[in-house]
Amino acid sequence: MQKLAFILLFFSFIASDHTKQKLVGDKIPAMFKGNFVDDYGIRYTVNDSLFMQLPRTKYHIIKWNVKDQYIVARNDDQNPGEGGLYTRIDYMQFSNMDPWMWGFCLSVYNAKTDRIAEVTAKADRQNPMKGCNGFPFSRMKRKE
Repeated sequence: MQKLAFILLFFSFIASDHTKQKLVGDKIPAMFKGNFVDDYGIRYTVNDSLFMQLPRTKYHIIKWNVKDQYIVARNDDQNPGEGGLYTRIDYMQFSNMDPWMWGFCLSVYNAKTDRIAEVTAKADRQNPMKGCNGFPFSRMKRKE
């Protein structure tokens, strides 16, 4: 009986550890926190642990790299597509483009591991109009 209890406790610990990955790396800069709308009219909420494309797509942030301007995240299991896989979100700040503050690119959204997502296809910030796998970065403005 004790052995069965230990096994169940062990596997519940493993399962909970897998779903609750901790944020690694830099802290989220304040300008990226909050509610936003992109230039396609899609709404987003970004906080310390989630990058949400409303209404149903969630990316659980596991690493924020301010120096190289990217986020590594685990796709929520309930996302409409690529659930449970990993995404790299490259971003950049804009100057003289008010009200657009920053833009992002899903460089990869279907990697099998966080490490693969992190090292796969980086966006070209020198060409924000085509630097996201041939497409423009999605421009973001604050929405309260």
